[in-house]
Amino acid sequence: MQPIDILKEYYGYPSFRPGQEEVIQTLLSRQDCLAIMPTGAGKSLCFQVPSLLMPGLTLVISPLISLMKDQVDTLVNQQIPATYINSQMGLEELRERFRQIRKGTMKLVYISPERLENEFFCSVMAHMPISMVVIDEAHCVSQWGHDFRPSYCHIKDWLDTLPERPVLGAFTATATDKVKTDMLQLLGLRDERVFLGGFDRPNLFFQVVQPADKQAFVLSYLKQHKGDNGIIYAATRKEVDRLYMELKRLGLRVGRYHAGMKDEERKKSQERFTYDEIDVIIATNAFGMGIDKSNVRYVIHYQMPKNMESYYQEAGRAGRDGAPGECILLFSPQDIIVQKYLIDVSTGDGEQKAREQQMLRSMIDYCYTKSCLRKVILEYFGEHPRWQKCDNCGNCAKQYVQEDVTLQARSVFLCVSELKGRFGMTMVCDILKGSANAKVRRYHFERNSAYGLLSRFSISEIRSLVRQCIDSGHLEQTDGQYPLVQLTAAGRDILAGKGQVLQQVDVAAVQPQGKDKTQQSVAGPSRTQEADAALQPLFEKLRQLRLDLAHAEHIPPFVIFTDATLWEMARIRPDTLEGLSAIKGVGNFKLHKYGDAFLQALGEYEPRRGETNE
Repeated sequence: MQPIDILKEYYGYPSFRPGQEEVIQTLLSRQDCLAIMPTGAGKSLCFQVPSLLMPGLTLVISPLISLMKDQVDTLVNQQIPATYINSQMGLEELRERFRQIRKGTMKLVYISPERLENEFFCSVMAHMPISMVVIDEAHCVSQWGHDFRPSYCHIKDWLDTLPERPVLGAFTATATDKVKTDMLQLLGLRDERVFLGGFDRPNLFFQVVQPADKQAFVLSYLKQHKGDNGIIYAATRKEVDRLYMELKRLGLRVGRYHAGMKDEERKKSQERFTYDEIDVIIATNAFGMGIDKSNVRYVIHYQMPKNMESYYQEAGRAGRDGAPGECILLFSPQDIIVQKYLIDVSTGDGEQKAREQQMLRSMIDYCYTKSCLRKVILEYFGEHPRWQKCDNCGNCAKQYVQEDVTLQARSVFLCVSELKGRFGMTMVCDILKGSANAKVRRYHFERNSAYGLLSRFSISEIRSLVRQCIDSGHLEQTDGQYPLVQLTAAGRDILAGKGQVLQQVDVAAVQPQGKDKTQQSVAGPSRTQEADAALQPLFEKLRQLRLDLAHAEHIPPFVIFTDATLWEMARIRPDTLEGLSAIKGVGNFKLHKYGDAFLQALGEYEPRRGETNE
């Protein structure tokens, strides 16, 4: 069989996504590779397909038990022989799985990196024909990554103990240049090929919102997206518990997840979300990487995350099936204080804290920018899109007018000049506001020419202006835990009376306020519902059938078919098995297992008046 035959037979897709086939052929030719591909690009398929064509065993090193279980459930449902070994299994269950592995009936075995420190496991693997070792979430090897896992650093040494070295494939969704360098140096790759897939996720809509009341925003949003699955991330356990109790009190189908909960409680909460028994899970970043649920339609960050890597990985859990998803960050300046505090009290050394502060700076810039949000994200990861507007993010969707703020900007530049670049943004804003706090008085800054020049503006308005001046290149911030604000050549020109500074102002912000601002900020209906409103009843019928089948088999609903596959069924409405087989995601095994049930549901559906197949 060829890779394309495996793809059609087991996965039900007629062709590979961009980049997948090259990675597969590299591994089949027994050449190591590092593949950096965005969430939703089909990384897992890049090693699962060659594992079925290689002799012997493929060992997959994965960081989370829940991720292993989700992937193995999906593989087994497609009749692919796979299993996992983890610390939560009983002795008899472990013995049975090792027996199957020794018999050679398994093609993929999932383990955690810590399992490689287990002497018994290593002795078993030393006598197994391992054709390929896969390192999933490979960024965990780097201290510059957002999920550093020390055990990943031991993988290279373990590989050296094997009697015959297998081909090595390393995979991750997001990586800066520093993380990429660490992966290449620390994982033991040899003569590797590196694949850099584009980081863009065209099906995701990104938005930063500063609502007057975050909870009111969330309530309004959930009402508009009733029935959709979503994740709400909060920065602290306390905030997760508070929001969970409030939404549960209002009768919403919600769960929670954070490290302060008991293991069994966390496991149950995640299972309820995975099996569609609840619509929304509220979590800290402990609800970690690699969540394999494909039908998450939105991810809301209740507070700003600590860095761009964390944000993009967490936001990327929306729309893994390729259908539209929304990624909304609810931001307030208080979030900056919370994240700086969390860095200060962390156990990292001074160098690690300085790295985290530097990464936090990029996240703050993202929240304040008026540029295309998608472009800011891509540039952070080293890509340089040619377009200035993506027309699929909150900033590009807004209508802006240009406002001349040269006089106000000149006051800012005067203040920075008088401080000689020795202070940060907080001091600059306090002086311009005319604050009489202890620090201003200690340095006698009330005597400065710039003192109180912008007293008619609020601190948040002054801070926003300073941010825009940084964004426009008139000011710059130094690196480090306490970044200083300094003038650039462009800023000195403005201070000397050369040129002007234009500020982008959202048209909605300058229009008369006749409505509640919180309600105005709420994003509209999900793009899936907007584009396919007429097909929603049929989609819901198919979704209910999927849920019933999943409950009968005790598997997550998305393992049967993704939302994207159900939407395509609803649009095309096939009436034969042959027609159903042409739907993306309907492989040969699933066609014969579930085909008749879905054809019956499609055949029984009676369109509403005026509804067509178009």
